[in-house]
Amino acid sequence: MVSSNITEAPVCLNWCANSSNMTYTKIELSVIISIFSMTVGIVSNSLALAILVKAYRHFKLKSKASFLLFASGLVITDFLGHLINGSIVMLVYSLHKDWDTFDPQKILCGFFGACMVFFGLSPLLLGSVMAVERCIGVTNPIFHSTKLTSRHMKKLLALVWLFAIFIALLPIMAKRPYVVQESKSWCFFKIKNKRDWVDVFFPLLFSTLGLVSLFISILCNTVTGVTLIRSKMRSEKHRQGRSHHFEMICQLLGIMLVSCICWGPFLVIVKIGSTDSQNNVSSERMLLALRMATWNQILDPWVYILLRKAVLKKLFIITSRCCGYKILNLYKWNCSSMKCSMRMTSMSSQPGLVPESSIRSVMPDTVISGTVPCT
Repeated sequence: MVSSNITEAPVCLNWCANSSNMTYTKIELSVIISIFSMTVGIVSNSLALAILVKAYRHFKLKSKASFLLFASGLVITDFLGHLINGSIVMLVYSLHKDWDTFDPQKILCGFFGACMVFFGLSPLLLGSVMAVERCIGVTNPIFHSTKLTSRHMKKLLALVWLFAIFIALLPIMAKRPYVVQESKSWCFFKIKNKRDWVDVFFPLLFSTLGLVSLFISILCNTVTGVTLIRSKMRSEKHRQGRSHHFEMICQLLGIMLVSCICWGPFLVIVKIGSTDSQNNVSSERMLLALRMATWNQILDPWVYILLRKAVLKKLFIITSRCCGYKILNLYKWNCSSMKCSMRMTSMSSQPGLVPESSIRSVMPDTVISGTVPCT
């Protein structure tokens, strides 16, 4: 018996050492992932914010200005989300996730949980509001230009933020504070060991609002896209005035796709966990879904960086050359209004008043041959 105990002791020590090394490796990997995502998110959102602010100042078209206002608000929200939540995560890891020691009153946990809900719900709500705004601007432009003024858009942006703050503060006001999750690296609603219907209500409300926002975005973007395609097929002469619409639709589709891929799994898991009385939702699966959701704030700014008119134009040229098609009518990307077409129509409709030489001085040979170089 003594010899067997002596033989088993080194085996036990080696196993304990290996398990502790694996634990430290997982912690270091989590810290590296958090630092990387935080850094990339802050840099990406800063770059996208600079592009959007510059475009908002110089773009005079009202419908585009409203879209850029909401897009800037979305990027600012993502930037602050990475900065605040990332800083708290770094603090938690630096203190070895010992919440009982550095946060015995659960004040930091409550603030962290409220930030998680606010910065998670705000981008989803803003994405749906942007989709509704574009849908109204395309399907009913007169109502959009007369009723939805710049002041109304700013108030709507503020209301979205206030509503997200209200949802984030609801558990604290109801004296059902946020709790530390099993991984001890973040705080959220009570998903397991729920006491009554109140503990079920809060995560169910959060997931339902998120899923409804995604559904509204999909529905409105579909209606807007179909309307633009039908108007293009019906009236060729209005193509030039709608190029900015297609740029915004491309960006909205990118935001919608990123939100569905990143936030969809987390919202579904939260919804299942809130209604599951058996506590079958694993913490590892939920943490993985949360990390996928954080990539939404990293990928959102790249939608505005990459899906711009200048970038889309270059991609169109490269694709056309690679596919072997002849590039025709590139002026559609350059004309943001109908000035050029109106000027050509008025000049051509009155040939007796304007001599042919003056027309040729205004319109180069490329115009006469079929390409209008509008800038």
